[in-house]
Amino acid sequence: MTASAEFLAQIETFLGPRGFTKDPDLMDPWLTDWRGRFSGKAAAMISPTSTPEVSEVVKLCAKHGVAIVPQGGNSGMCGGATPDESGDAVIISLRRMNSVRSFDVEARQIVCDAGVVLQTLHETVEAERLRFPLTLGGKGSATIGGLISTNAGGTQVLRHGVMRDQVLGVEAVLADGSVFDGLTVLKKDNRGFDLKQMLIGSEGTLGIVTGATLRLLPETGTRTVAWAGVESIAMARQLLLLFQRRAEQFLEGFEVIPAHSLAAVLEHVPSTRSPLADTHNWNALIELVGSPDQSDILPELAQELLTEAIGSGLAQDATVASNESQAEAFWLLRDEIASAERAIGPAMQHDISVPVERMADFVEYAVPAVRERFPDTTPIAFGHLGDGNVHFHVLAPAGATRGEWEDSQGKTISAYVHDLVTQWEGSISAEHGIGQMKRDELGRLGDPVANAMLRGVKQALDPQGILNPGKLVPLARHGQAH
Repeated sequence: MTASAEFLAQIETFLGPRGFTKDPDLMDPWLTDWRGRFSGKAAAMISPTSTPEVSEVVKLCAKHGVAIVPQGGNSGMCGGATPDESGDAVIISLRRMNSVRSFDVEARQIVCDAGVVLQTLHETVEAERLRFPLTLGGKGSATIGGLISTNAGGTQVLRHGVMRDQVLGVEAVLADGSVFDGLTVLKKDNRGFDLKQMLIGSEGTLGIVTGATLRLLPETGTRTVAWAGVESIAMARQLLLLFQRRAEQFLEGFEVIPAHSLAAVLEHVPSTRSPLADTHNWNALIELVGSPDQSDILPELAQELLTEAIGSGLAQDATVASNESQAEAFWLLRDEIASAERAIGPAMQHDISVPVERMADFVEYAVPAVRERFPDTTPIAFGHLGDGNVHFHVLAPAGATRGEWEDSQGKTISAYVHDLVTQWEGSISAEHGIGQMKRDELGRLGDPVANAMLRGVKQALDPQGILNPGKLVPLARHGQAH
């Protein structure tokens, strides 16, 4: 239903001018997704400062039948926090809810609002010699609520798991305005379904995450970052297995970067330089992490394994970062791939996974298959080889018009890539979520029983369909359960 003047007046009176706006200029930055693929309109942007305020706002939305688009840092990759073009929905921004509620250093747990920015969380816990073991390129804007709602991954999944593995408790406002309080941490709790896990990854379609209890780890005593040039992704896979056999207790990151992606970053990101003198078809970025008393062991171990890899033909060349600044420079080459690609031109981005042991084979099959099917495009794959998750991007031909190309040939390309992934028993969404970008593809390719279960849970918890409509949950196809 359209947000009525009466409804908007009630919200404005309740929250005041800092918590409510209809100003088009103030709302405009939050009406388009980070990639610029989806834009919409909103009746208002609502910015509560507490869970009780969110609860009251949602109660009013439920009473008036007004759709809600929850939003954190607006750094998602699938349009999951962007309203549609009707202008009927309201955005509920959690960015003003940015407080740490409690911090138990001994228990290594922190309770915080959903609007806390990931980088701020890192800095807060590092001051107490602890760390939160999840990071990604958008850490300066991504919020805890958004990371929970999309079950984000990042570059430390290999050792520590995805966001749901870091979440000990969740607080969320449900579609009727009631508050699910699951923040208390219990080692054992066998009272039925794990409702916390159901909310994680639900992209705001089942409830609005307002707070979380997160697990923390001891600070990193020392880390060693290495860069290796390899002939093929198959060789990179063998290099990963070598490090897993000989250094698994220290291995925290293993990323693969093709020559094209590295060249793009070197061209478009100032002050970057290649770690190696020669160009290699593929590059592996490796991080080992240990305790403070292992500061001498890790560089020696990395050097030993890389020397062995070069001697056996697994690697062509390699280097170990000599200090923290150089280590950060290595990681910058990985983190800036997306922005460098965006500077080149349009692309179709696919966040995919297949069984870990088959990822190298998949890439070696899919890259030439896409290139043959769609001449003049440039398919590339990069990312978390150890997790069985790569970002499989297909760059448009030179001269393609941004927006037009994605909506024409781009859609055909994505369908083909998703078909390949499904044939290889993989997932069309490894860590970015479904949002509106891949909802129809999930309906087309997802297991019908699983999709029916998604719809059933959505109907049970949000019978009016006001929570983030048009996202994640696929529509029923003819002959399927609604």
